[in-house]
Amino acid sequence: MTEWIPDVLGDEFEQLTLDLGTDDQGPVVATLVRALPRRPSLWARASGRRPLLDGVDVLYVHGWSDYFFQKRLARFWTSRGARFFALDLRKYGRSLRDGQTPGYVADLATYDEDIGAALEAMGRGEGGAESARRLLLLGHSTGGLTLSLWASRHPGSADAVILNSPWLEFQFAPARAAIAPMVELQARLRPMEAAPQVDLGFYTRAQQEVADPDDPMDVNPLWRPAQTMAVYAGWLHAILSGHKAVASGLSITAPVCVLLSARFVPPTRWSDELTSADSVLVVDDIARAALRLGPSVTVERIDGALHDVFLSRHEAREDAYRRLDRWVTGWRAAQ
Repeated sequence: MTEWIPDVLGDEFEQLTLDLGTDDQGPVVATLVRALPRRPSLWARASGRRPLLDGVDVLYVHGWSDYFFQKRLARFWTSRGARFFALDLRKYGRSLRDGQTPGYVADLATYDEDIGAALEAMGRGEGGAESARRLLLLGHSTGGLTLSLWASRHPGSADAVILNSPWLEFQFAPARAAIAPMVELQARLRPMEAAPQVDLGFYTRAQQEVADPDDPMDVNPLWRPAQTMAVYAGWLHAILSGHKAVASGLSITAPVCVLLSARFVPPTRWSDELTSADSVLVVDDIARAALRLGPSVTVERIDGALHDVFLSRHEAREDAYRRLDRWVTGWRAAQ
């Protein structure tokens, strides 16, 4: 394991490269980013009160065609006393190496290695079992699906799961069962065959339209392209298998909070509607699928939110943070 070094996000952040061996495309790594906590205010030190999330570790996992860059999200957690970490999975963002197929895996369980290495680097021991600190998992989109499956396979490892527009169901839910056998066959015969590009870049445009000058985002277009990365048959089969597992019901023992936009607008043509709705996932289907994650699930629907609720226009973004704060405060009180 290498040493912590300064991260591309600036002085508040450091990164650590996690060696995951090799595959047929060469060396494989994941990258763990940590937010350095700010010194408590003089009042906080004088009061002697423990921060709300003292003793809590947060592990964030990004979505498809994405990486971690949200400074304000990290500050939300560190300002409340938590240790915040974000994981750029293998072949994404900071972890992408020359000659690799961006984002490609043939089984979402492959990421158990990435998550396990991250937890160990966080000082939690292998699988997180050796730490007395609470573990809160935070996942966006495909990262939400990945963490949901991981938490179900590792009961008791996470103390809370928060999902930001998790990709829990295929965009055309009734068609999933029909297309799954064809995708499975294609994945066996030609796993690296790419599907036609259907992303017109409207989701990226919507984020740019609603960008908040008081909360600027500096995004690397090589790591988060305007149009989504190529989708391959082997990867799509892994996603559909994950959706099937969710539909059959998971067993996440920890309480779950799901943050979603109030509505979906299909991105078939550009319109202002796309700046106040999820244009990636059919949110009503996701809300229904979320209830199959475990026995304790809260679904928060946010009017005007984009697919990443924390990148929405100002009013919806603030609403998302208020709801997150309310849920976390209640969760912590129950501890």
